[in-house]
Amino acid sequence: MTRTIDLGPDLQVLIHREGEDAGIAELVFGPAGGMPATDAGAHAALGTIWTQLAADSDVRAILVRSEGKGFCAGGTMDLVEDLLNSETARQRVMQEARNLVQGMIDCDVPIVSAINGAAVGAGAAVALLADISVASTQAKIIDGHTKLGVAAGDHAAVIWPLLCGMAKAKYYLLTCDVLDGIEAERIGLVSLAVTPGELDAKSRAIARRLARGSRTAQAYTKRSLNHWLRAAWPAFEHSLAFEMMGFASADAREGLAALQEKRVPVFPSTTQ
Repeated sequence: MTRTIDLGPDLQVLIHREGEDAGIAELVFGPAGGMPATDAGAHAALGTIWTQLAADSDVRAILVRSEGKGFCAGGTMDLVEDLLNSETARQRVMQEARNLVQGMIDCDVPIVSAINGAAVGAGAAVALLADISVASTQAKIIDGHTKLGVAAGDHAAVIWPLLCGMAKAKYYLLTCDVLDGIEAERIGLVSLAVTPGELDAKSRAIARRLARGSRTAQAYTKRSLNHWLRAAWPAFEHSLAFEMMGFASADAREGLAALQEKRVPVFPSTTQ
């Protein structure tokens, strides 16, 4: 038996109660064959679902995957435009981003991500905050914040330096260069890199193994290790506030316009 939780038109949770996948909750990005992205509803849901799953007695492991041609491209253009134009939206999304990061850190259930393509913005946050991240060699991990004209704030300051070191974190967060799965594994940004054909089987096998492991031993190990992330929490709060402040700037407006027009941005702050 599988129980379904719909979090929006293209985001759902499948909780398996029987069979090989018993104990696994799959958080699935969609649409199938398209490029998943997070609208306002999906972004809010990603901030609350972790607490809900951690409290569910049927859930012993979480597998985050995508049915789309990429993992998740982050916020929709409508969501970004709301951030540019509304202080209320910036305050709301800042709280949702805080809930997402804190929810994944505090969730005692182990989380596995299967990164099958582009992972950007909130998609990169979910992919990299997972306890075990499995990337396709053809994955494209991008933190595109500075390219948009805002600070890298939704997860990067809390996790990238711990995963790949400060030098690599600064390089990729400042330049917005793309990492494929091979390079992401080489520098320690993800746990494993496998071929596209192996991704589902490998990530699912890890989730099944965790679902059959000691719930308390895994929970306490995760809780202990995540104190490293909690120690970095002031840096996260600082970066998130700077990111939201940036969305009110002329640079962010130019960054979005350049993205929509497929051109190189000319940020006002560089010409002052």
